[in-house]
Amino acid sequence: MKLKHVINLHKGTTAFFIVALMVVYQNFGLGPWVYLSLHGTYGLLWLLKDRLYPDKQWEQTLPIATGLLTFGMLGLYWMAPFLLISRGVEPPLPLVAAAIALNLLGIFLHYASDAQKYFTLKYQAGLITEGFFARCRNTNYLGEILIYLSFAMLAMHWLPFAFLGLFGAVVFVPNMLKKDKSLSRYPEFADYKARSGLLLPKFFGSSEAAIAEQP
Repeated sequence: MKLKHVINLHKGTTAFFIVALMVVYQNFGLGPWVYLSLHGTYGLLWLLKDRLYPDKQWEQTLPIATGLLTFGMLGLYWMAPFLLISRGVEPPLPLVAAAIALNLLGIFLHYASDAQKYFTLKYQAGLITEGFFARCRNTNYLGEILIYLSFAMLAMHWLPFAFLGLFGAVVFVPNMLKKDKSLSRYPEFADYKARSGLLLPKFFGSSEAAIAEQP
């Protein structure tokens, strides 16, 4: 099986899992409905993205055992809706509003920057230093982190925050550093790195643009 099939299965079944939790725990309050809307839509958008502008890094083939293990690890992202729905907690409205705003910002950064990366490299391979990547070298990762932060906020429990931090340390950060190492082959990369942030945008520096291959 391909890695993308494992990821797509997880993303595509998330909404059904959340609905099942709501039914099992008979919790149909505001929090679960908002969470279903946000996380369910995120999964749908992921599947649409895979059809419209797929990411080649998910094309690698995995043994079945590894695929099942990967799905199990991804399933840990479901602890947020489980904690929210099973505990019957009701997030206050200001927190709901903040989570929705953070989620929308994350969705925009994640999917729009991936689209820029895909279509730029489709027609022009080489160094990208404009648009979403002008001040941040990993805008897509930043967007994804904001999305899962919004889910953790709605859960109102420390475990989703801890898991996101751990996942970021063992997956996101190594991938970002690996990408930097790959991009260092370009002569322009040193200047681009100096005026852009690894994860957070760097707003002070040269405005000169360059376009680099993204993972």
